[in-house]
Amino acid sequence: MGLPGSGKTTIGRQLARRLGLPFVDSDHVIEARLGCSIREFFAREGEENFRDVEQQVLDDLSQNHPGVLATGGGSVLREVNRQHLYDRGHVIYLRSAPEDVYRRVRHDTGRPLLQVDDPMARLRALFEARDPLYRATAHHVIDTGRPSVATLVNMIIMQLELSGQLPAKPESPAPQAAS
Repeated sequence: MGLPGSGKTTIGRQLARRLGLPFVDSDHVIEARLGCSIREFFAREGEENFRDVEQQVLDDLSQNHPGVLATGGGSVLREVNRQHLYDRGHVIYLRSAPEDVYRRVRHDTGRPLLQVDDPMARLRALFEARDPLYRATAHHVIDTGRPSVATLVNMIIMQLELSGQLPAKPESPAPQAAS
């Protein structure tokens, strides 16, 4: 979980590949269920109706998806979503500064919450409002900054191993001196 543009889909997909698990992005499932883009639905039906659909999808995925799940940035806005995600999975918060997110998504027109006159101010407001919710929901916080996707995936795997969510990789045996 994390702000829009924090890398949830990209990193989640790579993490799933490394772990040999299936990957799903809840936004893609929502769009398939809606039969249109989230942006179109948002414009036509409003955020509250979108959040209702999102809640249903997250409830289903958090119970039935056996792999890595990337959630929409606003999935934490409803307490029931936070509780389901925390109780049913192992939540990683990809913490990104608003400035880093803006650098990544400034040309992306598919993000409805950022289609405003001052997207940087919007990202700062989203971060201020959501960071405490993300932190409360997460089992681990990974600061994304500027590391590569591979580095971030390695950091997540290390956190999962340290917390006992993944078996630690066996260490290679020490070299034996020839006798």
